[in-house]
Amino acid sequence: MHHHDNPPQSVPSSPAYIRATWGGTGSVEEASAAFGFSRAKGYDLVRRGEFPCRVLRIGRSTRVVTASLLRVLDSGEPEYSGTRDAHTAPA
Repeated sequence: MHHHDNPPQSVPSSPAYIRATWGGTGSVEEASAAFGFSRAKGYDLVRRGEFPCRVLRIGRSTRVVTASLLRVLDSGEPEYSGTRDAHTAPA
């Protein structure tokens, strides 16, 4: 007999898991998984200024803003970080 007293564990890329375990930022790899694409695709989107949520470049590190990630997952509307880069032009 199986008891289902414990709530189901959240998937590591689910909004519930992200809210419970991330601080103010997360890795590009983790955020990419939440969007359903690979780490390589995530970093490619970051380089092009097209990652679906806001990213911060801190020295050589790139971090994803947790609140932005959750808003995008909830709404489906991207929040691009590249808007402050004046040299970013459409390809």
